[in-house]
Amino acid sequence: MNVLTFAALTLREASRRKVLRALAGLTVVLLGLSAWGFHTLVTKEFDGALLTSGELRLIASQLLNLVMFGLSLIAALGTAFLAGPTLAGEIESGTALAIMARPIRRSTVLVGKWLGLIAFGGGFVAMAGLAQFVIVYATTGYWPPSPVTGLALLAFQTAVLLTLGLLFSTLISPMASGVVAVGLFGATWIAGVVGGVGRGLGNDSVAAVGTVSQVILPTDGLWRGAMYAFQDSTALLQFGGAAVRGGFPFLSDAPPTSTYLAWTVVWTLLVLGLAGLVFRRRDL
Repeated sequence: MNVLTFAALTLREASRRKVLRALAGLTVVLLGLSAWGFHTLVTKEFDGALLTSGELRLIASQLLNLVMFGLSLIAALGTAFLAGPTLAGEIESGTALAIMARPIRRSTVLVGKWLGLIAFGGGFVAMAGLAQFVIVYATTGYWPPSPVTGLALLAFQTAVLLTLGLLFSTLISPMASGVVAVGLFGATWIAGVVGGVGRGLGNDSVAAVGTVSQVILPTDGLWRGAMYAFQDSTALLQFGGAAVRGGFPFLSDAPPTSTYLAWTVVWTLLVLGLAGLVFRRRDL
């Protein structure tokens, strides 16, 4: 019950932060721009003719992956900068000392805040992603083949990043923890693109960059699994060629394996456990 209480308090606190208003504003702008872009795609003529249904479906699926990456980036920014003040801010302000004076375990506080942040991040991904799907379907008629799976993987990606941010918040300042978490998120995505180019060119050394980065921080691996769930089932056949599949950053050639998903769960629990260990020994 104490864990659920802290989870509910974390959700309430997150709803009052200014970063939430910025997050909502960025999301509305992105959804508005995507609606305009997809509508233009349907009505614009190319070489004197409109796109065929097959061409429209293929292009819409790739643009959807591009927009969903934007939403995942907004979710990453929001959760990272919410996770930072969750512990580091309370330690700096003395609020944590007042709470810990009561007979409450630090692990209870940590897990409760973690669950609250996961609920917030998962709820944002679900609502924003569903809104984007409706926009794409209303303008182009395209609906992703596995929307639930894709959104679940994006929510998992958000959970991984906020867990990392929570660990950093037990070590460094709130702002620094958010900056480092988002920086690692971006660096892992770039490493994944580099690895894809290496696979396309048949260079095993460069390809290993993406593989290793996806193991160290699983956010990019989960994102590529989400892309596979969102893209048109014929996209790989239409583009064809290992070089094209590997070098294009918004096209995924395979879903995540069960082994990789299991490792991601283990990774998350290990990082959460490390955060609990550091927080338990932290001088308040």
